[in-house]
This record gives sequence, structure tokens and C-alpha cells, in this order.
Amino acid sequence: MRSRYVAYALGNLDYIEATAGGPAALAFNRTEAEASQLGTVWLGLEIIATRKGREGDSDGTVSFIAPYRHRGAEAALAETSDFRCIGGRWLYWDRLPEIPAAPRASPPGRNDPCPCGSGKKFKKCCG
Repeated sequence: MRSRYVAYALGNLDYIEATAGGPAALAFNRTEAEASQLGTVWLGLEIIATRKGREGDSDGTVSFIAPYRHRGAEAALAETSDFRCIGGRWLYWDRLPEIPAAPRASPPGRNDPCPCGSGKKFKKCCG
């Protein structure tokens, strides 16, 4: 993951292409990649979480945030990437779909029935 970030930061699209496999390799378009690099400055990489991806694993995921500046406007790429180890080489396989956060239930109001099931108002019971 970090090596691919450095390759993007340095504009080394040969490395990006060589380390893509599966759906990512099929979707790679060098002309689009070159155009997106123009005017882009990568500002850092923050690894949020990893799963597997160690020696002896055949796959792994990395969640990250990579802030960048593109033609003066700042933004950030946030992604969870799927990697596969094939023939001893780690390849970027695909971007995993984002799972939307579950909506948080609002807490009971003071005069609502208590969720503990006592039959009392929330304010006279657990509230």
C-alpha cells in the first residue's frame, strides 16, 4: 500500500500498473491516470486500519486516507483497498464498497416509555 502511495506521489505509473491485478488491472487506464496526475500533489498517507496482509496470508485489506491538492483545491481520498498475494507479490485487487454507517436511534424523550420495559416514563425510570 505504502509503495503504491509513493508511486502515485512520484508519478510512477509503471509501478502502479505493474502492481494492479484482477479488476484493478482491467480498469487501469493509463491515459486517465496521466491526466489525473497533472496538477495533483499528494500531502500524506494515514493508515486507518488493516486486516490480514501479513506473511503467510493470501489477501488483506487496508483502509486509508490520503489528502491531496489538485489545482489548488484540497481534498482527500478515503478508501478500503483489497490486496491479493499472487506468486509472492502483493497486488492491488480492487476498492471495497463503502458500508454506510447505521443510523443512530434517537434516545427516548423524557416522557416516552422507558426502553427497559418497566412501563414507567423514561424520566422516572432509567433517565
